[in-house]
Amino acid sequence: MPTASPSRVKRHVAVAAALLIGIPGVAVSLTGPAAAQPLESHCGNETGNKSVQGFVSHEELGRSLRQIEQSSNGTVRVDVAGYSNHGREIWTARVGEGDTVVMVQSQIHGNEMHGTAALLDTLRTLGNNSKRSAEIRKAVTIVAVPKLNPDGSELVTRQNARTWSDVVADFPQLAGARTAWNYNTRLGGFDVNRDFNPNLDYVPQAGDFPGNSASTGWYITPEAQTARDVYRALEQEFGTVDVFVDLHNQAACYTGVGMDDYTTLSISGRFITNPAQHGDWPKFDYDASRRVNVAVYDALQSGNSPQSKVTLYPQNTNLPGTALGSFALRGSATILFETRGQTQSWGQKQHGMLTKQVEDGLFGIIDSITDGTLNDIDPERYELIPERMNVPRS
Repeated sequence: MPTASPSRVKRHVAVAAALLIGIPGVAVSLTGPAAAQPLESHCGNETGNKSVQGFVSHEELGRSLRQIEQSSNGTVRVDVAGYSNHGREIWTARVGEGDTVVMVQSQIHGNEMHGTAALLDTLRTLGNNSKRSAEIRKAVTIVAVPKLNPDGSELVTRQNARTWSDVVADFPQLAGARTAWNYNTRLGGFDVNRDFNPNLDYVPQAGDFPGNSASTGWYITPEAQTARDVYRALEQEFGTVDVFVDLHNQAACYTGVGMDDYTTLSISGRFITNPAQHGDWPKFDYDASRRVNVAVYDALQSGNSPQSKVTLYPQNTNLPGTALGSFALRGSATILFETRGQTQSWGQKQHGMLTKQVEDGLFGIIDSITDGTLNDIDPERYELIPERMNVPRS
């Protein structure tokens, strides 16, 4: 991972100065040494056969969603939006009737599981009969895809469970095409989060393969097709999907510029270097993405709480083939959540805190929309979030 640029170092000096002199409107926090863990480059980050018993299986997810729908008296509405390559349901849950729409998806990578549990907790809250939840439902429509990649989740793999021959069977025009770059030959599955295209009507063409990380995707996986269809239906209903949130996990051993502890969450709103490179997308709004990220950052700042150790995911990204990149081009404010520790490396360590952190971050977005404060956020404050960095090796 690249080190921080000089301009970024200057920005973080500005954060420290703002803290010392108390500049209004700049949310900052200190990570106190008493709360810090000793930083090690090997902090339990090795992959292995760690237990996933504490996470949500496909069967448990279906049961939980039905319980939430029933206990909310239908305030939370659950549907099957599509099916995985192995025929598992891909569920959506919808709550609220506001004019602003937020789409949240989790587990596009099957081994990144904290977001699913956080979404279930969020839906339980949004479906209850409290005054605040009623206010939120009046202002916001939330559509959740709690587990986009159920096959990968059951296999505990990043990829889905789909072979290249499956793709060619569905798209005969690809016979003889070079295998997509995001296909894992050993596992027989795709990184679904490289299969998106800002053109929701795109039809796969052999000449567009194999592609690369800086190119758009093809909608050749049923999981990406399902996410596209959910997004398109919301776009047709609302005109624009105002906010798109993608919940992921990252490795456990990162810190942040100016921090003396591990980061528990990295966030980002930057996935497109040059929108004009991919056609004419007049709704692209990077400032809207930056505001959403600041709303999440602010919601998680609470002194020395582990939740406050939020960093900015590396900004040297150009990923139009991700859901975040493609949907940003279409006009959505986008945010990536990268929670600390993937399943095989981190298991159930800090599971409750990390799940709650994601939930609280989501409510940072939802509350700011409900209260009308989101658009008042200065997008330049995004540049003051400490950037993620590797733990220095001794």
